[in-house]
Amino acid sequence: MARPPSRRPGHNRKAQYSLFASYVVAVTGAAIGLLLIVVAIFDPTGFAGIRAVTAELTRPVSVGLKNMVSGVSSIDEVLAAYWRAGSQNVALRRQVEADRNRIIEAKAVAQENARLKKLLKLVDEDASQLLTARLISSSSSSARRFARLNAGRWQGVQPGMPVRATEGLIGRVHSTTPNTSDVLLLTDSGSIVPVRRANDNVPAIATGAGDGSLEIRSLSAGRNPFKPGDLLVTSGIGGIYQPNIPVAVVVRVQGEIAWGFPLANPSRVDAVVVERAFEQVVTRPDPGAPAATEGAEPGNVATP
Repeated sequence: MARPPSRRPGHNRKAQYSLFASYVVAVTGAAIGLLLIVVAIFDPTGFAGIRAVTAELTRPVSVGLKNMVSGVSSIDEVLAAYWRAGSQNVALRRQVEADRNRIIEAKAVAQENARLKKLLKLVDEDASQLLTARLISSSSSSARRFARLNAGRWQGVQPGMPVRATEGLIGRVHSTTPNTSDVLLLTDSGSIVPVRRANDNVPAIATGAGDGSLEIRSLSAGRNPFKPGDLLVTSGIGGIYQPNIPVAVVVRVQGEIAWGFPLANPSRVDAVVVERAFEQVVTRPDPGAPAATEGAEPGNVATP
């Protein structure tokens, strides 16, 4: 039978000191615990103070241990997030792109609503309007500049009627079919519009140059009165376009000719207003005026 190992440290002083220190620590801990029990029983107020002091002294250690435990427990979450970082980045990029597209669509809808509100206000205030319609196409590169309107003869549209948008004059109706119309744009070489400068009524003629611009010639002799930045509106001369419709802005002056660009771009305009000719509006009888009785002499009032 094997001899059981001895618990005595023998002649090793280091082992003896370690054993003695462990005994001292154990006895001291037991004494302190017993003392705390006695204090808690016979002096609860003093024990509460001791506990508060102990809590303050051990607070940094507790905080450090808490952070250490939290860091160790979150290692798996960090590793999982790092592992899924690629797929998350792809999903976030797709989300950002979708949000960007929605923002662009929202801005476009806001601009369209603002333009339609202006057009509605124009229709409410203008008694010469016939109907509202939409431009469904426009030519931007051909020699002739036309736009297609989704309203025609059956809707009351006739050749020669002005077509305008909220930004300004578009042109006039050139030809009609039962449900569509061709609009001769301002920039067409066959378009001639009497205009005037908005601030001082200097008369001029705006002719389409066929390249998207307008050739503006003053009707007054002498030096060219126009300068870049001048705003031109219709003058009402000729009986087609009613006065004060914005037409173009001057961008360049060359000799006796000024060059400008229309304020209303057909490629960016959706809804337009088709108006009666200015002469028709002026000469149209007042609906509230009493009708003359056939056979009645001038100056006599017809009685029933």
